[in-house]
Amino acid sequence: MKIEGTGIEGLVLDLKPLDHSMNNIAFIRAGQWDYERVTYDFKISSAEENITYYIRIQGYSLEGDVDRGDAVVKLNTPLLGKHYYPHGVEYGEKENFPDSVVDRAKQQLSKAKAELDKHKK
Repeated sequence: MKIEGTGIEGLVLDLKPLDHSMNNIAFIRAGQWDYERVTYDFKISSAEENITYYIRIQGYSLEGDVDRGDAVVKLNTPLLGKHYYPHGVEYGEKENFPDSVVDRAKQQLSKAKAELDKHKK
């Protein structure tokens, strides 16, 4: 599910302050990157058995290299996904997301926007 209107989509930031900001608000990049793209995930626990939700913010390099740490990254529209153990995460519009999870995601994305605004180009 795309979460539109957060103000995050289209932000352009240098990779190092982007990584620092995302880490400050518990978004993890981990090994989810390649030379041109980055992916940050925030885990939302659920009382549902074997279900976890994730906020995902992806971006791509406009210049530089993610591997070298000198990339300038443009962020895409955030996504909300549902992880089904052991199959993986689904981000489709047909997924059903509880209102409490959507509200929590929007709150976290608001924090992300405030943090990222400190470093936008």
